[in-house]
Amino acid sequence: MCAPPPPPPHPATQRSAERVEERRQALATTESRRAEQIEVLKEFVACAQAAERAAYRRPEPWGDDEDGWMTQTGPVMTALWTASGNVTLLCDEALREPVTTYGRALNAAVWRDIGDVEVNEHLEEAKTAFMNEARASLAGP
Repeated sequence: MCAPPPPPPHPATQRSAERVEERRQALATTESRRAEQIEVLKEFVACAQAAERAAYRRPEPWGDDEDGWMTQTGPVMTALWTASGNVTLLCDEALREPVTTYGRALNAAVWRDIGDVEVNEHLEEAKTAFMNEARASLAGP
């Protein structure tokens, strides 16, 4: 003889299980989103470092594409602006201004639109503001 089928779950038990599953999915989404944000921030920092290196390598006096500097630097700056856009798109809104300001400071340093100011001195404030805001955004609420 076959046993009768088990009774359906109690409605309260069913709702509780659904809430647990919703929380699990929300947590998984949050963790995935945070990992994605960390990756775009790391990429932006790597691109910023490449732009800073290009600023220090810029030939003096400025002239033709000496030793291929300009040919090498164009893609570096394109990568920086792409990474900047990814940060703006995927990270906290509070990072929009610091990432843009830091990117513009790097751009000015690379193309020596900074007068007689040293590269590191020119970048210090914007870089610090970006790093502080990035740290704060990753710390969460």
